[in-house]
Amino acid sequence: MFRKVLIANRGEIAVRIIQACRDLGIIAVAVFSEADRHALHAQIADEAVCIGPAAARDSYLNMGNIISAAIACGAQAIHPGFGFLSENADFAQMVIQNGLAFIGPTPETIRRMGDKAEAKRTAVKAGVPVAPGTDGAVENFAEAEREAGRIGYPVMCKAAAGGGGKGIRVAFAPEELKAAYEAASSEAQANFGDGRLYLERYIHNPRHIEVQVLGDSFGNVVHLFERDCSIQRRHQKLIEEAPSSNASADFREQICAAAVRLAKAAGYCGAGTVEFLAEGENFYFCEMNTRIQVEHPVTEQVTGIDLVCEQIKIAAGEPLGFTQDEVILRGHAIECRINAEDPARGFAPCPGTIVSMHLAGGPGIRIDTAAYQGYTIPPYYDSMIGKVIAYGADRQQAIARMKRALAETLFEGVQTTTDYQMQILASEPFAQGAFHTNSIENGSFGKE
Repeated sequence: MFRKVLIANRGEIAVRIIQACRDLGIIAVAVFSEADRHALHAQIADEAVCIGPAAARDSYLNMGNIISAAIACGAQAIHPGFGFLSENADFAQMVIQNGLAFIGPTPETIRRMGDKAEAKRTAVKAGVPVAPGTDGAVENFAEAEREAGRIGYPVMCKAAAGGGGKGIRVAFAPEELKAAYEAASSEAQANFGDGRLYLERYIHNPRHIEVQVLGDSFGNVVHLFERDCSIQRRHQKLIEEAPSSNASADFREQICAAAVRLAKAAGYCGAGTVEFLAEGENFYFCEMNTRIQVEHPVTEQVTGIDLVCEQIKIAAGEPLGFTQDEVILRGHAIECRINAEDPARGFAPCPGTIVSMHLAGGPGIRIDTAAYQGYTIPPYYDSMIGKVIAYGADRQQAIARMKRALAETLFEGVQTTTDYQMQILASEPFAQGAFHTNSIENGSFGKE
């Protein structure tokens, strides 16, 4: 097992990884930008190193500074968290070349599954259905225009590198393609340092279903069942739950088996997520996220498996400590991402100082956050300030506990999404599980 791990991230995921390291008896080293000097992750880590100015490109995306910090402090491994460099194969390769372990899949796997064309080819070979689209990134807008005509409108312009809902725009007609292409490319460049795009058929009103997988270096791969992440705004998830509220036993078996086949075909080692778009009982491979997900807590709640600890153990060369038959689905879990945003203004970010706060507790409630009273949310990074996770014996109990938790959770001084999430939870479509990825835009849950 590692003695010291450097965490190349910030916010609540950095705090979460610090907690996992301490559970495993590992010294946790945080990195922080000048804007995050007083951030919680930098304060509670065993050690903390400043890696640059506020701008992400100069700090959390600065590979050289991060690796230099790891070497200087004597870390043996780097955990990338999610976002930033977590799916950057060049970073993973640089980490390994400098004699450190990368807590994630191999650079080759990251490249294979990060290359959308190669990922689709891998899915097809593994017998996993895929949606129509381009065979890789398009070279320029002219090619995008030709391919969109071949695929048929509406079409999605999607970042060829990265994920997390960034770098995605939909063109419903030819005259909308140029604006969608340019906006998606610009956002992809800003978030991933790579503005390349690929095109994919836009599926009307699908469910966004993803399957958590774990693989070790001995060829063992298991799934930890599915999550429903359909409640989104601008392709950013707002509420997630496990398991899916309306998945039949046959659908669950098929989609989870497909995810395992894909992970095995990719030679996957570590924690990863296979994402699908579903229409009724049909599903199509979307992409694979080669990292831990924001919504991993709901899977942890319904399986009892600590995914971050498993990531670290796998990277340290340990085999999976359980078989597929030992992964049992129990109860239901829901996660609400608490963002410093104003739903009434199109979910505009609302950075500022948290004057006072109160976090919910009680049976079945878990809070993952890096916020504290007096903390100033910087304008440079993602607006998420925490996650509320509610677990129940069934979906009805999980919903009731989430409503209670949101009502008790308070962040004074900044606008958050909690009132809007309460509105969604109280709606008939949510209660019935009758929603899809466009439900917010379509007004199914009322006004934002």
